[in-house]
Amino acid sequence: MYTIKQAAARSGVTVQLLRAWERRYGVVEPARTESGYRLYDDAAIDRLRLMRRLMDDGWSPSSAAKYVRELDDAAVRNQLEGMAPRATDSADVDGTDPAQLPQAFVASAAKLDERGFESVLDEMFARGSFEHVTTELVMPALVALGVEWAEGNLDVAAEHAAAGAVQRRLGMAFMAAGRAGEGRDLVLVGMPPGARHDLGALAFATSVRRAGIGVRYLGADLPLQDWIDAVVRTHPLAVAIGVVLEQDVDAADRVATAIRAANPELVIAFGGRAAESINISALAPAIRLPPDMMSAVDALRSAMGSKGRRARRR
Repeated sequence: MYTIKQAAARSGVTVQLLRAWERRYGVVEPARTESGYRLYDDAAIDRLRLMRRLMDDGWSPSSAAKYVRELDDAAVRNQLEGMAPRATDSADVDGTDPAQLPQAFVASAAKLDERGFESVLDEMFARGSFEHVTTELVMPALVALGVEWAEGNLDVAAEHAAAGAVQRRLGMAFMAAGRAGEGRDLVLVGMPPGARHDLGALAFATSVRRAGIGVRYLGADLPLQDWIDAVVRTHPLAVAIGVVLEQDVDAADRVATAIRAANPELVIAFGGRAAESINISALAPAIRLPPDMMSAVDALRSAMGSKGRRARRR
């Protein structure tokens, strides 16, 4: 039997993600000690590994969990044995702990070591699907980068160089994700006026496009009237507004209120670390997106589905 930390390491996910899968999707049901601590057996580890592999291959969390739950333990094991081994099958299979990669990225940035932080990004993106990598590695690296800059441990040049490297990777992934899509399945993704930390929004727009949903990425610091004009011109089914910092909250609320006035039926989604500060009750139909990238796409898809979305799943 394994503790939750050991189970996470053996299955190649974070403890937080393991808890989320258990709570939201019931993919495993751990035993409990008399003290209430979770314990996981080998069969549970196999289920977690299969869940992660399916998501790395593009399955939504809900679809992957449903598939895993319907298999018995022997079938789960057979599925795993039929899959080619990957570097992400355990947290430290190649001697590198993925949890250390964000700090390695920041350390290279502080030295303006472009070869160093590009190599770290190579290592990150070799560890699974785009959605898995951005959620578990890239976004934490950017948060750590911002913290170090705010505390004066690296300068603006280092922050800009490292963030620019990430932006180039995300931009290439966005372009490689397919065509923009047309029709009622369209989603607009962008940041409110004054908000410039848009890499999370770009990653989300890429994931939306990879899921086969049409998307227009509007970028950072988009003026209020331009948001309204974009909605009027494109007739989207949903908009996703990034809210990264507390100082973005008021601007995001103004954008959402204006959009709601222009289109009472439009689905409005908020994502980012400060999205919890948005009062969505007055903006229905509105949702907060979960931090996990695939779960966020899944939540948006569900909200759009309630409005008659017809986008196909890849």
